[in-house]
Amino acid sequence: MGADKTVRVLYIDDDPAFGRLVARALTRQGMAVTYAEGGDAGLAQLAQDRFDVVALDHFMPGKEGLEVLQEIRAMPAPAPVIYVTGADEGRIAVAALKNGAADYIVKEVGGAFFELLGASIRQALEQECVRRAKERAEREVREQRDRAEMLLREVNHRVANSLQLVASLVTMQKGIVPEGPARDALVETQTRIAAISQVHRRLYTSRDVRRVELDAYLTGLIEELGQAMRASGTHETLRVSAEPVEAPTDQAISLGVIVVELVTNATKYAYPEGSPGEIRVFLQREDEARIRLVVEDDGVGFDIADTPQGSGLGTRIVKAMAANLKTEIHFDPAHTGTRAMLSFDIPQESAGTGEDEAPAA
Repeated sequence: MGADKTVRVLYIDDDPAFGRLVARALTRQGMAVTYAEGGDAGLAQLAQDRFDVVALDHFMPGKEGLEVLQEIRAMPAPAPVIYVTGADEGRIAVAALKNGAADYIVKEVGGAFFELLGASIRQALEQECVRRAKERAEREVREQRDRAEMLLREVNHRVANSLQLVASLVTMQKGIVPEGPARDALVETQTRIAAISQVHRRLYTSRDVRRVELDAYLTGLIEELGQAMRASGTHETLRVSAEPVEAPTDQAISLGVIVVELVTNATKYAYPEGSPGEIRVFLQREDEARIRLVVEDDGVGFDIADTPQGSGLGTRIVKAMAANLKTEIHFDPAHTGTRAMLSFDIPQESAGTGEDEAPAA
């Protein structure tokens, strides 16, 4: 409150004589005092005018001070209340403070009561100014955060559109490239672009632009991979089972690229031509902060000691993305076919909960 503004005080008491003493004392301290005789009169005064502070007596006929205090605190933007009583009882003080009083003072005719009341009023005003400043700052922070999230959603929307454009250009390029390794490389590039694009599409429709819901992300990614496979003439069945888990954006991108590489590799090498099979993706929680990914098939399997088929680029990409997740990929030698597994930690605040469980490896 500015130094040039007179503090307006409403004093509610059933004793007019004491009310006049309070008004004179506070007026000498530079305040403007309005007296209301009793609780109903005070509430009526508050309904038609605004005051900076209310001083409220406890013992009054009709509505007692605590009842009046509750009604004042229920008003929109209520003024701070100084609770005044002639009884030095701790239970009354506790009850008043619990019901929202800013301070508590024992009433007496002489002594330092009037000075204490004035000091308490000034302190209540300072506390109210601090509270309002804090609320304004918090509101501004929320508004700035909301604006930043809106802008980030727009950025993710534009990035997703740009990646879609890149994927379309790759498709056009693929159309003029003859069958062979070059065309296969373009197809794989498309799937990698799709993994990253899917993340940004999830982000600009997400309630939290900082994290990705991995279950929805993997489901959408596998659907896109299935459509691409059918368009290219392969017919493996893709299945995904993922618990509800949220992870930061960079982790989601790394995870998506790993899934794309492992699933794509399985479609090329797991099953003999003409004998399509099933490829399964599981995402499950190991504990509150650790997540496990499994990609498996029931195909011909492979010896990890063998030289990688193809260029080996997919293997290097998987290792690089696993390193981003601070983990390594492992293969289950006891599984019929191929089972690739990795576990990684996610921040505690990003963790979700879920009931479904993937098969144990």
